[in-house]
Amino acid sequence: MKEKVTVIRLVKMKQEAEKITMLTAYDYLTAKLLDDMGIDLILVGDSLGMVVLGYDTTLAVTMDDMIHHTKAVARGVKSSMVIGDMPFMSYQVNADEALKNAGRFLQEAGAHAVKLEGGEEMADKVDKIAKAGIPVMGHLGLTPQSVHQMGGFKVQGREEGQKEKLLRDAKILEEAGAFSIVLECVPKGLATEITKAISIPTLGIGAGCECDGQVLVTQDLLGMYDKFVPKFVKQYTKLSDDIKKAVSNYILEVKEGKFPAEEHEFH
Repeated sequence: MKEKVTVIRLVKMKQEAEKITMLTAYDYLTAKLLDDMGIDLILVGDSLGMVVLGYDTTLAVTMDDMIHHTKAVARGVKSSMVIGDMPFMSYQVNADEALKNAGRFLQEAGAHAVKLEGGEEMADKVDKIAKAGIPVMGHLGLTPQSVHQMGGFKVQGREEGQKEKLLRDAKILEEAGAFSIVLECVPKGLATEITKAISIPTLGIGAGCECDGQVLVTQDLLGMYDKFVPKFVKQYTKLSDDIKKAVSNYILEVKEGKFPAEEHEFH
């Protein structure tokens, strides 16, 4: 069985230039498949709001939604690290509220760590959660929970002021106790600079190949969610076509009386 992924293991992977892999999962079966294949990190992302629950953004996702799905994922995992994504308004109010909700992910749902969005303005929350013994993953660049403030899903860090802030935020998150940072939709050069400037791993999503690892939404990778395909997504297969074909054949065979056949019946 693969060695269990821990915070210490991730730091060692960065030091040894071994790339880190992370994918999302929202249910038991997907989590088990990813774990069986040796994925390092499984993120129970608040992206489930769009991928599973059908919302236009992640903002409607609640703590109860996240706990429910994280429980299912944790049951399917043996080696991967499970990270619960803290939803909108579960940590922004104050550090005490952030710690309480982070604790729920570990105590109720079986997660090993949590992720939250934001830089310097969230440092006190990261510090309080980390000091309580809960590993915290940061998230900089395009932060979907701030989509309205950012004016949409746009690349972050192209302007000089943004660049300096993102670099400073990454260092502040590291100092506050974060064990890794997701960099989303950040220019490759800036992501490379941030990766070299901090001792904790960076996970890129639309941030170039120089990050310490990569993360994608599993449904994007599998070609299942085709409502919108971001530039940074590589569809390794087009599972939506296979599913539609299988369902179409099922419907046809049932209508024509070809299914169930003799081998599917009991006598």
